[in-house]
Amino acid sequence: MNITTALHSWDESVALFERRGLPEDCYENLYEEEYDVHPGDLSVEGLLDLDAAEPEGTGYIVDGDLTVGGAILNIDDGCPALIVLGDLRAAAVHLEGDVKLLVRGDVRVGAFIGHMTEKLVMVNGDLHARVTVLSSEFEPDLIGGTLHGPVIAPPYLAPDPEAPPVAPESVLVPEVLRAEGEDDPDELRHFDAPGVHGGRLLERIEAGLPVALAGPEAAGR
Repeated sequence: MNITTALHSWDESVALFERRGLPEDCYENLYEEEYDVHPGDLSVEGLLDLDAAEPEGTGYIVDGDLTVGGAILNIDDGCPALIVLGDLRAAAVHLEGDVKLLVRGDVRVGAFIGHMTEKLVMVNGDLHARVTVLSSEFEPDLIGGTLHGPVIAPPYLAPDPEAPPVAPESVLVPEVLRAEGEDDPDELRHFDAPGVHGGRLLERIEAGLPVALAGPEAAGR
């Protein structure tokens, strides 16, 4: 992420969190190291690949709103933390590595995808998504507000077990639906979200293509 930042010590970062009202139980599990801080709102064109980011510190703090024209992507272990002290807007969020994503405000995305990650993912406000896909034991550590939009998840991750399951074909583009007989775990990226082909889902996210059908939820693109 090629942005203007100032390196903050851990104590300086904590002081900033406190001034902006980020609850202590959100940041207490971060690495107590230096962080790259961007003052004010930030817009990033295209894909924000956290795996490829190389901050001077342990991660990035955006002291304002973050708007990403493409997707926020993490598929590998060891990526930097991303802390947004305002709202987050992006075309999509796709997490399946060792990510730490903290948002003080609301999140608005076209798709929010979480898959078998050792992670810290906390949204203090609302999560608005045209579709949320949860797989392989992934669930956010916190959504302080309300999750808006349909959720595709195996029964053990369903946010409301009493609600009827969402039909994947009603909210996802046909290209990412799992067809009968497609059962290679590597090609599926071991997704257990019903009806979802994890490999093709990731390919579309990386290509900047939508994975959700057009719907009423406001999103980042």
